Amino acid sequence: MGTTGRQMSLVGFMQAGNTSVYAGSWRHPATEHGFLTAGYYQKLGRVLEDGCFDMMFFDDRLAMPGIYGGSVAEAVRRGARPVKLDLSIVLGLIAGATESIGLGATYSTTYYSPFHVARTFATLDHLTGGRAAWNVVTSINDGEAQNFGVDHHLGHDERYDRADEFLEATTRLWDTWEDDALILDREGGIFADPEKVSELDFEGEWFRVRGPLTVPRSPQGRPVLLQAGSSGRGRDFAARWAELIFTGDPGVEVARSHYKDQKERIGELGRDPDSVRMLPMAYTVVGESHAHAEEREQLFLNELVHPMASLTLLSELMNYDFSGMELDAPITDELIETVSGVRGLVKNMRDHVGGDTVTLGDLAGHRATLLQGPRFVGTGTEVADQMEEWFTGGACDGFVIAATHCPGAYEDVVRMVVPELQRRGVFRDRYTGHTLRDHLGLERPTAVAGGTA
Repeated sequence: MGTTGRQMSLVGFMQAGNTSVYAGSWRHPATEHGFLTAGYYQKLGRVLEDGCFDMMFFDDRLAMPGIYGGSVAEAVRRGARPVKLDLSIVLGLIAGATESIGLGATYSTTYYSPFHVARTFATLDHLTGGRAAWNVVTSINDGEAQNFGVDHHLGHDERYDRADEFLEATTRLWDTWEDDALILDREGGIFADPEKVSELDFEGEWFRVRGPLTVPRSPQGRPVLLQAGSSGRGRDFAARWAELIFTGDPGVEVARSHYKDQKERIGELGRDPDSVRMLPMAYTVVGESHAHAEEREQLFLNELVHPMASLTLLSELMNYDFSGMELDAPITDELIETVSGVRGLVKNMRDHVGGDTVTLGDLAGHRATLLQGPRFVGTGTEVADQMEEWFTGGACDGFVIAATHCPGAYEDVVRMVVPELQRRGVFRDRYTGHTLRDHLGLERPTAVAGGTA
């Protein structure tokens, strides 16, 4: 069956470690504990490719959660994401086992350099035939800083100032080779045209990069750029750079407001808002019957996440040690002003669950269980109904699907939800292009001579 009209994007949200983004997934009886084997990640890639997903991308942190109590002990004891594998190697293994699905990785603008990131993703784009994506993050806490020889993480605005300059340097590095620079003339002995390979000589406040890049221009021109900033500054950064925006809106009305605001910001910068996909993270809990799905949901909500795992991850996210507070302590306005990142999260929680008082336990559970984004529960048809309501109702352009357990949660979506979306004509039934840009309907950027923006 062919499909016409506006198409939904589906992305798998991965962790190269012992859990999915759901902190209790490692305890689920159906979870495969193969996270230290190549076959585990290759299987995930093949499952999502069978479902015609646009892409799978991997979240990352550059430290174990160690803010809570000043120690990594609880993260290790409770399996609160202590394992983070090197993503370039993981994606390389998946690339060899798949043919079409896009492959994305998180790399930090705070602790890497533009040349390193430009070379890594240009290489990945070549070796996958144009399937690479970079999830741009600024990193979040002091634990990451200390793994890179810095005592404290940069402030919020400084991180984004650095990130803007990082993107300028990186995107220009990708343009230091023109598309037709390679000649490969064996008889004449000419490998490439030096007039079409340019030094960059980038110099800014944060970075100096001579260039050129040591990788020729890649199949997509440049990898697809993802970004997930939700603050005002983060939304402005996404409006300037992102081609796919990953959101965490818990309810459809919050999502509609975010969608409208972000698309307006994109338009104000002279970009086409329709060319940028906005995808909220969503959990899907699918069952053979509605009662079966609800039974599965209760297992995830009530039995698998230990409170200490919740607090450990919350402290990591907020860069704040919550070990001195009781679970029933209220999150006060004074604390909201003190702790970086809490304000937007508390606002989203109040919008989602109602009421004025949010406790530490509420906040921790919200982050560590299944409450960060929409949770679609039911049969394949019922879950497709909920997804279609968001997609056609001005709330999103598709979804980043998070897993309650791996690989089963994705197998359920591919087996029971995807065919229903295809039947309705809102999702592809096959790949019709070769690159991730083809899947997302994005134009290939034109190289700017000399690597200048």
